[in-house]
Order: sequence, then C-alpha cells, then structure tokens
Amino acid sequence: MYVIVVYDVEEKRVAKVLKFLRRYLHWVQNSVFEGELTEGKFKEMQAGLRKHIKPEKDSVLFYKMRSDKDFEKEVMGLEKAGTETML
Repeated sequence: MYVIVVYDVEEKRVAKVLKFLRRYLHWVQNSVFEGELTEGKFKEMQAGLRKHIKPEKDSVLFYKMRSDKDFEKEVMGLEKAGTETML
C-alpha cells in the first residue's frame, strides 16, 4: 500500500519522529512522509510511532492507498523532496 503520514507534534519531539519515520518512508517536506509499505510494516511503524508521541498533545494522520497510482499529487511552489529516488 502507499502511505502518506502527516504529523503535528510538539517541537521537542519533532526530531525523534522525523528520525523514526525515515526508517520507513520517504521525507517529502516538513512533517510529511510518503512511500510504499506492507500492511505488516505499516502496523510496525504505527506501534513504534506511539512510543514517540503524546496522544494528548500530538497528532498524526495516515492516508492509505492501494498504490501510488491511485492518486494524483500536485505541487504548488517548491518541491522540497521528490519521490523519484524511492526504491
């Protein structure tokens, strides 16, 4: 499946969440990651992420699609990180 993760966490946890998500997905821009994951890796990522956030203060959104072909992405302005180098 193709996953987009958007997060809004307190500043003191941003670096930890960023570093953790880089293990699973491709960084797109501030607080946004995307990429292909299996269902097992997705659940593993969610479980690991729970250790880095405080649910009463932070927010993480997960958009799941069957593949990167199921949606169209448009960028307005500077594209900070392309996904063309993804494996």
